[in-house]
Formats: sequence, structure tokens, C-alpha cells
Amino acid sequence: MSWGAELWDQFDSLEKHTQWGIDLLEKYIKFVKERTEIELSYAKQLRNLSKKYQPKKNSKEEEEYKYTSCQAFLSTLHETSDYAGQHEVISENMTAQIMVDLARYVQELKQERKANFHDGRKAQQHMETCWKQLESSKRRFERDCKEAERAQQYFEKMDADINVTKADVEKARQQAQIRHQMAEDSRADYSSILQKFNQEQHEYYHTHIPNIFQKIQEMEERRIVRIGESMKTYAEVDRQVIPILGKCLDGIVAAAQAIDQKSDSQLVIEAYKSGFEPPGDIEFEDYTQPLKRTVSNNSLSTPRADGKAELKFGGKSKGKLWPFIKKNKGATPEDFSNLPPEQRRKKLQQKVDELNKEIQKEMDQRDAITKMKDVYLKNPQMGDPASLDHKLAEVSQNAERLRLEVQKFEAWLAEVEGRLPGRGEQARRQSGMYESQQPPAVRSCAQDRESPDGSYTEEQSQESELKVQATDFDDEFDDEEPLPAIGTCKALYTFEGQNEGTISVAEGETLFVIEEDKGDGWTRIRRSEEEEEGYVPTSYVEVYLDKNPKGAKTYI
Repeated sequence: MSWGAELWDQFDSLEKHTQWGIDLLEKYIKFVKERTEIELSYAKQLRNLSKKYQPKKNSKEEEEYKYTSCQAFLSTLHETSDYAGQHEVISENMTAQIMVDLARYVQELKQERKANFHDGRKAQQHMETCWKQLESSKRRFERDCKEAERAQQYFEKMDADINVTKADVEKARQQAQIRHQMAEDSRADYSSILQKFNQEQHEYYHTHIPNIFQKIQEMEERRIVRIGESMKTYAEVDRQVIPILGKCLDGIVAAAQAIDQKSDSQLVIEAYKSGFEPPGDIEFEDYTQPLKRTVSNNSLSTPRADGKAELKFGGKSKGKLWPFIKKNKGATPEDFSNLPPEQRRKKLQQKVDELNKEIQKEMDQRDAITKMKDVYLKNPQMGDPASLDHKLAEVSQNAERLRLEVQKFEAWLAEVEGRLPGRGEQARRQSGMYESQQPPAVRSCAQDRESPDGSYTEEQSQESELKVQATDFDDEFDDEEPLPAIGTCKALYTFEGQNEGTISVAEGETLFVIEEDKGDGWTRIRRSEEEEEGYVPTSYVEVYLDKNPKGAKTYI
């Protein structure tokens, strides 16, 4: 099966067919290119999708990912991103192994095809030239034969005419001989050219054209093999990433199987448990008896141990509610007293841990400065040891400030742990240990002021409580009477009161105390002339209480 033998007369058809083959190859390259673009677009969309649903850092959404179901979803997002990466690999490999390679091969193929058909056209032109020579010699031979025949006839006519001179006859005879000789020469030339043409034609159809067409056939067959190999590569590029894609899918399945509904349920308990005990039964109050009605010790309206009735759901306590709970919902008390006991305990514990880490950082910094100072003492040329004293004092001061903060939060933590059921004697002992270290005025203020909704109210005298009307709960203070001053205080530091309910003070400023610290770390003060009042941290002021039943001058 040879194109040279079978298609010897289909030069133009083969030229069109081979051009079609190159066009097909270029069409396949374009197909692969569009496939790579699709893979890149798909990978980009998958990555954007994964990124879109990633939790934002330092947000509430990130906290939700402690649940196993959310962790499984996060793993799915990561695996989807890896999945997208494999489609990028498909695009890169198809570009490198198919597109670039085939594009170079197409250029080589065009050059080879051009050379082969150039040789074929050159052979065709040679045959056309030989054919023209043959036709020319044939026409000349034919013309010379006809001229020789006419000359012979003219000679015979002159020889038969008795009126023609002998010289004219001889001239006619010589002319006829010349024409016959020219015809013989043309005949010999025509025979030679015909023989040469036949030889050239035989070589053209049996040697030159078969060789050229064989090269074209081999070129076309290589093209067919090459496009087949490219198609195999096209499939293999896809097949190579299937195991990795399978691992991505296996990772998603494993993450889904790792979901633990019991663990998530326990996390919900830890996240939202308030720590309150359910209210007990409410005792029957017999209005038919003229006896003083009593209230169940287990009800929501449980009276205080000292016999003072506390109004939980009705009436307003004049200036006795925590100012940040209702008035400014965006602010949070320092002791987290707006939270239920269990949640408050977790927040306080978290705060203690954070402060301890900061203390450790300060201690590490102090140790580093101390070592540097020792180096300076041993090698004065490296630096002045006295230059580090200020930094060392600053670090020590920061550490001491943090320790005081830790003690404050540990006191609140011990207090709330002592109230939570099942916390054990250790928490109560820690709380008692801290209370034993505090001044009497502070300990007397750290009393039970927690209400079922997690907010705090302060002690009221029985006389003032009897004057409170049972109206709907309201936390506005605009209609309240100004509280009387119970002492004065001096600002030790400058405090910028940025939250609602606080007041800004300058260092050394003297103000009136209208409500002392009740264990929450805040003191309520008022400026004399402006009648402006608010809360400041107790640690920022030095309080001088007037002589009253609670005691004499107290320093906090």
C-alpha cells in the first residue's frame, strides 16, 4: 500500500489532504488550549468558593469552628482548595506536554510538507518542459515531412514538363533532396527527444513521484501517530491527578466521619450553661389568714439572709443598678458581671490566663535585661549598665501592675466559683484566702449581688426598699434624685472615660464619692460644680470616706 503507486495521478488531492491534516492538528491544539483555560477558570472558581466560606480571623464565626461539624466543613474547604490545585496541575501539564510540543511539531510539519510538494512541483515542471520539447520536435518533423513532400512533387512536375530547362529541373531535384534531408534530421531529432521523454516520464511516474509521495505518506502517518499520542497524553494528564483527587475526596469523607454529635452537644453545654439552679416550687400564700405572708426560699424572689426583701422584677432601685448592663449594651463590665455564673467563670478564667501570659512575657523581658546588664557590668565597653535601670524599673512596674490585675480577677473568679454548685472546697478556699487579704471595707462590699438574669444589684436598706413602687423594670437614671456624697477622693492617675456611664478625671483632681466600690472594681463619683457624675476604676483613685457606721477613712 503506497501512495506513489496507487495515487500517482492525485498530486492535487494529496496536497489538499495533507493541508487538512495540519488544520486538524491545529484544531486539536486549540481544543487543548480551551480545555486548559477551562481548568484554570474552574480551579479559580473553586479557590474563590473555598476562600469565600473560610471563617474570618478573630471573629465569632471562627469561635464556632470548635464544633466537629464545623471542623469537618473547614476540612472540606481545605480539600476543595487542594482539589482546585490539581486542576491547575492539569492545565499546566497539558500546556507543557501537549500544546507547546504540538505547536512546535506543526511548524516542522509545515516545513516538511512544503519541501515535499516543492519537489513534486519541480518534477512536474520538468515533465512539462520535456513534453513541450517533444511536441515542438514532433511539429517540426511533421512540417519538414510536408515540405519534403511538396518539394518532391514539384521536382516530379518540373521533370515531366518538356518546356522546363534542364537547369530548373536540377534545381528542383536538389531542393527536394534538401527537404528530404531536413525531414530525416527532424525525424531523428524527434525520435531522440521522444526516447528521452519516455525515459523521463518513466522515471517521473515510477521513481520521482513514488519517492515524493512516499515521503508525504510517511509525513502524514507520523502526523496521525503524533495526534494519537497527544490524545493519550491528554488522558494520562487527567489520570495522573485522579489519585490525588481521590485523596482529597477521602479527606472530606474522613472529616465527615470524624464528626461527633455527642462532643458537639457537650460543647453547646459548655458554651451556654448559665450555672443557675432551676427555681423551686412557690409556696401557697394563704390570703385568708391575717398572717404575714412568707415567700419560698427556693422561689425566684428569694429574700436575702439578712431579712431584707429584694425586688427582682418590679420597681427601680435608685442608682443601684450596674450602669453598663442596660444603658450601654455595647460595653461590658470589667468583672463580666453581666454574664451568667458559668459564662462569667469562663471569661474570668480566660482573662486570668491572658494576664499570666503577659506577666510571663514581662518576666522573660526582665530576665533578658538583667542578663544584658550583667554583661555590661563585666564589659563596660559594650554599654552603660545604668542605661538599663529605667527599662528594668518599667518592666517591673508593668509586672506588678499585671499581678494586681490577676489578683483582682482571681478574687472575682474565686467568688463566682464559690457560688457555682459542685465547684468544690478548693475554689471556696481560694476565694476565702483572697478575701482574708483584702481590707475590711472591700470585703464587706463583696456581697451577693447576682440576679437570675446574670446582672447585679446592690444592697438596699429595708427602709428604702419599702419606698420603691412595684413598677415595670427600668434602668434609666434621668429621673432619679442625686445621691448624697459619702466622702471625697483624689485621682491618682488620669482616666479617660470613653464608655457611657464612666467619667474622665485628671491626675490630682479631687471629687466627691457618692457610691463606694461594691467589689466590682468601680467607684461612683461626682464633680462638685458641674454635677457631672459617673464611674471610675477604684484603683485610679484614693478614697476618703466620711465617718459613718461603715468605718473611718479608708484607703483603696
